Amino acid sequence: MNLFEKEALVTAGSEQFEHETAEKLIAWAIEKFPNITLACSFGAEDVVLVDMLQKISPKSDIFYLDTDFHFKETYETRDRLEQHYGIKFVQVKPKLTPEEQANLHGDELWKSNPNQCCGIRKVDPLTDILGKYDAWITGIRRDQAPTRANSKKVEYDVKFGLIKFNPLASWTSEDVWAYIREHNLIYNPLHDQNYPSIGCEYCTKQVMPGEDPRAGRWAGTEKTECGLHK
Repeated sequence: MNLFEKEALVTAGSEQFEHETAEKLIAWAIEKFPNITLACSFGAEDVVLVDMLQKISPKSDIFYLDTDFHFKETYETRDRLEQHYGIKFVQVKPKLTPEEQANLHGDELWKSNPNQCCGIRKVDPLTDILGKYDAWITGIRRDQAPTRANSKKVEYDVKFGLIKFNPLASWTSEDVWAYIREHNLIYNPLHDQNYPSIGCEYCTKQVMPGEDPRAGRWAGTEKTECGLHK
């Protein structure tokens, strides 16, 4: 499929699935791109997508970026999901261990240069893994942040050079949790402790009532995104 054909598919898909269910979009995405993968961070949106994908295409790959810095609850959620669904998530690791990163760039790089830390531990590994696929599925929602407000259900990801599907783009947080409750899904227990958005342990803080849901990510800095999404 050339770039012109991809752009046409993106336009048609965005219009066709804007008001369709997430499940229908996922099924269409897999039909168009059998070589597709789901990016999972084990947050609320992603456990919803894992459940949907297991019902639609249980053999499709699901990967996660193992930064080495996740909360223990995140790793425990991974293990519980693997056991429940009988699957194995594809582990994607950075080229540098935490010790090697500290030797090269100094201790606690997430404090001195959080963009570089995310580049090493997230963006570079994501670039490598996405090079193996024709399309990917994410848990982006428009109301998560101003940087995501214009996200479409189907996009051409210029940064990584492949088609990107955002089945939950039009969902609210209430929609996500309604699905989790209805289907009795496993989810990260940190969500019950004022962590609506969960990243690495060193860069994620609790969010108090009334604060922006992503206020706990890179708190005290101007950084709002890790660089995985434009």
